Amino acid sequence: MSKVVIVGCGNVGMSYAFSLVTTKNKVDEIVLIDVLKDKAVGEAMDLTHAATYNSNRIKIRAGEYSDCENADIVCICAGKNQEIGETRRDLINKNYSVYKSIIDEIKKTKFNGIYLIATNPLDVMTYITKKLSNFPAEKVIGSGTVLDTARLRCLIGDKLKISPKNIHAYVIGEHGDSEFVPWSNAIIGLNKATDYLNDDDCSRLLYEVRNSAYDIINKKGNTSYGIGMCLTNITNAILEDSNSIMTVSAYNEENEIYFGMPAIIGRQGIKQVLPLELTTSERDRLNKSIDCIKDTIRQIKY
Repeated sequence: MSKVVIVGCGNVGMSYAFSLVTTKNKVDEIVLIDVLKDKAVGEAMDLTHAATYNSNRIKIRAGEYSDCENADIVCICAGKNQEIGETRRDLINKNYSVYKSIIDEIKKTKFNGIYLIATNPLDVMTYITKKLSNFPAEKVIGSGTVLDTARLRCLIGDKLKISPKNIHAYVIGEHGDSEFVPWSNAIIGLNKATDYLNDDDCSRLLYEVRNSAYDIINKKGNTSYGIGMCLTNITNAILEDSNSIMTVSAYNEENEIYFGMPAIIGRQGIKQVLPLELTTSERDRLNKSIDCIKDTIRQIKY
């Protein structure tokens, strides 16, 4: 029996829950926790009705933090939304206090599963979760640049009329404005991506990836479906012990922070962060991204 607890029944949390309900996976039970308890009950009822059309029977209910006791994954989606004109980093002190109250409650249980983090600023909130929970680094995972990587592959596929499944390119670093694409490691089929894309193409694609969230927020107020599917894919990698490679937010011992890098994901969390051979320019960009995350951490008002 596999159990997922989702803390936060907003757009992201419910897009994740709906994705779990409507796709094939190994989840047997979903428990919803929200400060608005009636909302959690209502969402559980609605999802239960939707689940009748799926052969994968999942028990869905509203619950309490005590339900984290025997959960395989606790996914924290709670926090303040990114408003129009705000950057992800603007959210840090709004969401620190939210996370402290949540993790303090979870620590009262014997939860020993995987923390999966989806709240912005993503890398910093993942770092905060590790610090507050005292969990091993490999058992605290942020959604990282998984969504950014999906956006990149989608955009490249649209431009070149090639299936995104045959595009192996990654966005790494901060899930934010300093993220970048190490084009030296990008492959399309068996060829280098730069065989198909010139410098202007690469710059434009990165710009579109970085600004996708802002564009969506300006048009509809939030982003939810993309991250919901990404969280489901990470969940599947954990529960199926699939050793999938994803650009999650993983702990870096050298810098003592989290940021997006390709990592092998399995039942015990992050099994290995894969080393990348970067050019001098790419290494400089990664270091700048790391500095941005460290600067945001320094802004936390503990």
